[in-house]
Amino acid sequence: MLFDKPSPPNPADQGKIFGKPHPRIDGPKKVTGTAPYAYEYKLAEDNAVYGFLLGSSIAKGRIASIDASLAEKAPGVLLVLTHENAPKHKPENSRAAPQLQGPEIKQYEQAIAFVVAETFEEARAAARLIRVTYRTEDGAFVLADEKDKGKPTKTAPDTATGNFDKAFAEAEVKVDVTYTTPDQSQSMMEPHASMAVWEGGKLTVYTSHQVLHWAHAGIADTLGLDEDKVRVVSAYIGGGFGSKLEVYSDPILSSMAAIKLGRPVKTALTRPQIYNHTTHRPATIQHIQLGADRDGRLTAVGHRTWSGDQEGGEPETASEQTKLLYGGENRRVETRLTVLDLPKGGSMRAPGEAVGMLALECAMDELAEALGMDPVDLRIVNDVQYDPEKGPERPFSSRKFVECLKTGAETFGWSARKSKPGSVRDGDWLVGMGVASAFRKNIVQESGARVRLMPDGHLVIETQQTDIGTGSYTMLGMIGAEMLGLPLDAVDVRLGDTDFPKASGSGGSWGANSAGSGVYYACEALRKELARKAGFNAESVSFSDGRIISGGNAVALTDIVRTGAVEASDKAEFGDLTEKYAQASFGAHFAEVAVHAFTAEIRVRRMLSVCAAGRIFNPVTARSQCLGGMTMGIGAALMEECVVDPRYGYFVNHDLAEYQVPVHADIPDLDVIFLDELDDQSSPLRGKGVGELGICGVGASVANAVYNACGVRVRDYPVTLDKIIGRFDL
Repeated sequence: MLFDKPSPPNPADQGKIFGKPHPRIDGPKKVTGTAPYAYEYKLAEDNAVYGFLLGSSIAKGRIASIDASLAEKAPGVLLVLTHENAPKHKPENSRAAPQLQGPEIKQYEQAIAFVVAETFEEARAAARLIRVTYRTEDGAFVLADEKDKGKPTKTAPDTATGNFDKAFAEAEVKVDVTYTTPDQSQSMMEPHASMAVWEGGKLTVYTSHQVLHWAHAGIADTLGLDEDKVRVVSAYIGGGFGSKLEVYSDPILSSMAAIKLGRPVKTALTRPQIYNHTTHRPATIQHIQLGADRDGRLTAVGHRTWSGDQEGGEPETASEQTKLLYGGENRRVETRLTVLDLPKGGSMRAPGEAVGMLALECAMDELAEALGMDPVDLRIVNDVQYDPEKGPERPFSSRKFVECLKTGAETFGWSARKSKPGSVRDGDWLVGMGVASAFRKNIVQESGARVRLMPDGHLVIETQQTDIGTGSYTMLGMIGAEMLGLPLDAVDVRLGDTDFPKASGSGGSWGANSAGSGVYYACEALRKELARKAGFNAESVSFSDGRIISGGNAVALTDIVRTGAVEASDKAEFGDLTEKYAQASFGAHFAEVAVHAFTAEIRVRRMLSVCAAGRIFNPVTARSQCLGGMTMGIGAALMEECVVDPRYGYFVNHDLAEYQVPVHADIPDLDVIFLDELDDQSSPLRGKGVGELGICGVGASVANAVYNACGVRVRDYPVTLDKIIGRFDL
């Protein structure tokens, strides 16, 4: 079904189940250990063998020689693959991931050999027996050193309106600042893992991937197989945060070995390999220029960002939110990409806005201070109800940004904030408050589903959609229950299998809205078929308490399907409403932070996020998403950084011991408020993306609170104590 007109009232509006708080229906399986993750699948005849990846110990160059003879003779070893004996790949799409195709080395931990043995330990031990010599080449590893080589990109095209240079030069008040953010790792709990099974000329790959049709095409094209000969299963995913949007070596090498050996092959990347072999969020340098009149209205908005990636890669689109968030007639937004020889850049936890807001929202606070204006008031003054680059002809579909700021300020007690840094002290701690806006563009993707009402009255929902911990099982079940008038426990949701209809997958905050719309349309088709079988006019029926009702007549659904299940399929396709209307989710983050007066230790004491993201499908899982985003935002502000060794071109801190992420002791009292909102331009369900909204701007609210506490403005993230200590005397 094509969604190209604003959504009218529909059966999803009843509010009996959909939109109400519900615990996760997949929760019991997860807490009892019965939900199978990629590395945990077992076949009826468990004869799986184990693969181990050997990665390159250089970042750029060539393999001069590789000797696997000792590994091939090691105990338990069944197969050793290198570029000298691996099957040749002819990838046909950008999702493909050719492995072991030649001696050229493009990054540290690139796969150079793959050992398969009867046990994991035997495979790992044998891999250490492989002897490799390299011809090393000089590489580019530091963004600042390569910044001037940056080039424009098609991914984030430059935009300009008005006369920025003139407006900025003439602005009554201005800030001209540069912020930097480091390389960061997604650091999900579940490692990248796959099990490949070759049977009867068909390949089945159990893996951990966020978007199954991308994985499906990538695996099939890489191996030169027709897609109908490949099945991908990813029913449960232990976190992805963007890292599992791509195909890496584990499914490809496992599949190559399974085809050759005729036995299932399991492979899991080690934690250090994840940091250097898979993708990461690239570092950025962001130059922001803001000019305003004395009333705080922006007259000039400039944001240029630089990031790096391998040849042919993508930029970190850190300046994209600046095109839409605030008003101002004279604007210039630019993105530059330079070539680096680090591990490949990729999506991570709200790519673009997450780091872009770290800079923009601190610059807004710097402008507020220069104006002598409250930071909340500055943001309210610059609210705009239309795309500021395209004008009133492209309004926002919905935008409760100001309401978020006002609600948050009142709830958080913002009026108690002292504008002068260092004004509040609690013993040896300096206490400050910070605010930042939240913004994440709303994205929708084509998504389909198949629904089936069974003779026992249960509804079965099947779709490729994945659940990366976001609550897809529960939300899609709630939609089905609402549409068919059933209790939630009468709905069986089956996800993550390419034997099911193609779905949007999980990423970019598009999952619930897109996949939910696919389920909605499939259920709508099923309602029509059930009405036809009951002899009712489909346009005048309702579904409630397991019955279909028309006027004064009602028929139990089980009576309609007594002789056999009734099935329907459909998909959601989206027209040009995203072009006609600017679509985004909005919010405001408030943070209270304490800085120790003598040690400069930073502690976040409490935080509040207020969000406007259309209809909230399930307040339980949506709140969980925002709390997770807030936690990640604290990490980005205060600790997360992949440290590059410029001599060897790799990330030194490649495990969860040295790559710091927040733990329980780091996370204070967090609260989330969702404003009532329906966006009828977004989808038939009238929701918008919420998953990544929770992180966008959080780090800036923390950094702004640190400044308010101690008077030190850190523009080089993360804001660690070594950048503060000795710089204040308050």
